[in-house]
Amino acid sequence: LENLSISFGRDALLERAAFQIDAGERVCLIGRNGAGKTTFMRSVMGQLKVKAGSIEFEHFELVKVHDFKRAHLGIGFMPEDRRLVPDLTAEDNGLIPAHATDLEDAGDRLDWIYGLMPEVAEFRHRSANQLSGGQQKLVALARALMVGTKLLLLDEPTEGIAPILARRMVEVLSDLKNEGLSVLIAESNDTHLKGLLDTMYVIERGSIAGNGAA
Repeated sequence: LENLSISFGRDALLERAAFQIDAGERVCLIGRNGAGKTTFMRSVMGQLKVKAGSIEFEHFELVKVHDFKRAHLGIGFMPEDRRLVPDLTAEDNGLIPAHATDLEDAGDRLDWIYGLMPEVAEFRHRSANQLSGGQQKLVALARALMVGTKLLLLDEPTEGIAPILARRMVEVLSDLKNEGLSVLIAESNDTHLKGLLDTMYVIERGSIAGNGAA
């Protein structure tokens, strides 16, 4: 990402934000509430219009790619508020991106996800509104993994859930290390992420304030 700027009216939400994620790297974007983390994630997914700058993914300039096409490129997104369809089962929620992208090996991918997260397989036939907040987060992660074969964007995955489920979330992300999957995590602190990350960036008031080895 280079010189990424996003505005809402006269207010600058992101200003000349820039950084790079290498293949297989696990990066965290740390910042307070309102610092611009969610805005940053949504801009990569095409949910917010970019005022200036570029978002290069492999050989694609994402600013020029329709938002609904980004999942086709191997990018999976887990929003902070999960955004599950309440009346659908956990499995049907997980399969939504596969239907949207006409994923040919959806069954194999789903089996792989269940191997990674056996607990999701256990409650796959329960509707989303019957699950706890932590369980819903796991389903949202499973949904992101369905198409997130190259890049995974996770917006506050451990926020607001029981510590035991937060640790489980980190265990799952650790197990992805050998998959060659790049992971960008946005969090307000690194309490649950120690030992997981390669690089950490700090975002303040819509600008990247600094970075370093995690």
